[in-house]
Amino acid sequence: MYGGEFVPTYDFKCRECGKKFTLTMGIKERENKRLKCPKCRAGKPEPVFSSFFAKTSRKS
Repeated sequence: MYGGEFVPTYDFKCRECGKKFTLTMGIKERENKRLKCPKCRAGKPEPVFSSFFAKTSRKS
């Protein structure tokens, strides 16, 4: 949880060193943030598609 709200996680792979990593951030933060690889500090990692979990209410 992040500030009382659920925040998505994003998976990335560095184009330079190949390291895969996950970041947790809000949607607006994701749009505005300059992402860097935590291993080699290269910019512009590529997004990696992964599975996700969605919690919904079921009304009958």
